[in-house]
Amino acid sequence: MSEQEKTKVMFICRTAPYGVAFEQEAIEAMVMFGAYEQDVSVAFLDDGVFSLKKGQDPSLLGKKNFSKTYEILKDDFDISNIYVEKESLEERGLSEGDLAAEVEILDRNALRQRMNEMKALLSF
Repeated sequence: MSEQEKTKVMFICRTAPYGVAFEQEAIEAMVMFGAYEQDVSVAFLDDGVFSLKKGQDPSLLGKKNFSKTYEILKDDFDISNIYVEKESLEERGLSEGDLAAEVEILDRNALRQRMNEMKALLSF
């Protein structure tokens, strides 16, 4: 599929992991879009930044740890544009060193510009 035929889609992850099924549903949708060779980006903001936090152990909740999934998405499904909103990290006392995946940290204005480049935004 040529670059012109690809649809630019951004998944926006705003909710904390494990309380609801949003993260699992978002990952499944990312895999589907990636498998169809779309131009997929992912942005974490608000409490969604906790999805990438190192050292998670949701086993006490009976849940799987999804934080390592984002590196696999980059390698196996060509989803290399993974962004984290700088202000959301700071507001939650986190820094780049607290994250389990390699991401690009953008301030709100830069992230908004990236969102404006997309054909579709899917919020989870």
